[in-house]
Amino acid sequence: MSIQVRQLNKQFKVHVRRAGWKDAISSLFKREYRIVEAVKDVSFSIQAGEIVGFLGPNGAGKTTTMKMLAGLLHPTSGEINVGGFVPFEQKADYKKMMSLIMGQKSQLIWDIPPMETFLVNKAIYEIEEKTFRQTLEELVDLLELQPLLSKPTRNLSLGQRMKCELAAALLHRPKILFLDEPTIGLDVNTQEKVRRFIAKYNKEHQTTILLTSHYMGDVAALCQRVLIINNGKLLYDGDLKVLTEKLTPYKLLEIQFSSIPSVVWENYGELVSLEEGKMTLRVSRERIPEVSSHFLQNFAVQDLNIQDPPMEEVITLAFQEEAHVS
Repeated sequence: MSIQVRQLNKQFKVHVRRAGWKDAISSLFKREYRIVEAVKDVSFSIQAGEIVGFLGPNGAGKTTTMKMLAGLLHPTSGEINVGGFVPFEQKADYKKMMSLIMGQKSQLIWDIPPMETFLVNKAIYEIEEKTFRQTLEELVDLLELQPLLSKPTRNLSLGQRMKCELAAALLHRPKILFLDEPTIGLDVNTQEKVRRFIAKYNKEHQTTILLTSHYMGDVAALCQRVLIINNGKLLYDGDLKVLTEKLTPYKLLEIQFSSIPSVVWENYGELVSLEEGKMTLRVSRERIPEVSSHFLQNFAVQDLNIQDPPMEEVITLAFQEEAHVS
């Protein structure tokens, strides 16, 4: 199921309330408003089976766009087509083919076990008994949910609840999955398990996934392609590796020496750190083979590592250099 978005705009009319009691009383009789442009002329397409990262700082327009794609918000203007449906028409068949998971919102019923919520969803989505049992068994196995099914939701940890949220959202086997911060607040180990599960689920079911996350580990592990939005405008749509090479024309060269040599580091690159026998240089990508070879041949190198800059650094640069990203 593909996603097509064309010249999407969303504006909100916001009441302006000034400080002070006089202005507060005045606003009872005459209100002032301003228009907030949350999404501005955004266009993109996602092919069936793709996992695409949707990145931006807080307030950039990510969640607003997600809600329009899920049919929770009506766009001010523009066109959205998700799997042949217009989301804000709220057709039952559309709701059965998609799912929205928001890390800060819960669909689990707080005072009953997750299994009871699963049964409620079975009735809502009109899932056949055989299909429900097969899907539930698969999800319980993949997410290791068996010990959690009979515990009241309120007694589960955040990580346990998030895994149950994923299961609840996938029981009807959606073809389109919108994931808004699915690993927020989870420990590193649980984050990794959720990532592996999402990747496996996508591979087995060819589900189209749009993912937002502030954890760049999620994006790097799951997405080859990213959309970057800031101030409501789409800044970049393309390969994550290409973006990295464009914004950071260097790699980090880490070398562990048996003893630090006396050299002019600036001849090889920009010195990032030097401590306890370990040196980190920022070296232009084209010079990496030459510089690495030089150190290996001429100095007592115990270990050498070459890596791209942290993904957080790349995305921060993308936000700062809007004019140079697209």
